[in-house]
Amino acid sequence: MPTHVALLRGINVGGRNRVAMADLREVVSSLGHAGVATYIQSGNVLFSSDQADTARLAADLEQAIAGRLGVQPGVVVLTHDDLARAMRDNPYASEPNPKHVHVIFLPADPEPGMAAGLAQAQRQAAGRGSRDTVTLAGRAVFLHTPDGFGTSELAKLLGRAGGPLSAKGAGTARNWATVTKLLELCDA
Repeated sequence: MPTHVALLRGINVGGRNRVAMADLREVVSSLGHAGVATYIQSGNVLFSSDQADTARLAADLEQAIAGRLGVQPGVVVLTHDDLARAMRDNPYASEPNPKHVHVIFLPADPEPGMAAGLAQAQRQAAGRGSRDTVTLAGRAVFLHTPDGFGTSELAKLLGRAGGPLSAKGAGTARNWATVTKLLELCDA
């Protein structure tokens, strides 16, 4: 049973930072991790490791991927418990379309003031007619985009300087269908 999930940020998106999943599995295996598997092409890697420090695992993966594959994606490593917590904490569980709920997983505890910044971004988007909402729960930012993620004004605001989807924020988003599947694969 996999004990960790590595989420790579910004690979295989729009033809940039191309990474073959077979190559990615090989890199993760070369670090001594067992049971390595990938899920879809967006950089989701399941693996088992005795290492409990997810920040150390992420740093090691970032370095190995950059050195062997020539791309430098941010990596967020989650434990099975982190995924289960996201399932439990989802404030939008009643949304019938899993592609309208995204979780932005943060690499570390949120900076002080992040909740206020998220609320400000939501107000700004609402002022432009957006129905999107955002909720912070631990190291997860839940984003509800009832009109779609691709056109979401709030998602764009969260991707700007300092937001959780920006390079500085270093979070990586997955839709609810992917989060659910990753936990299912961890439990298999």
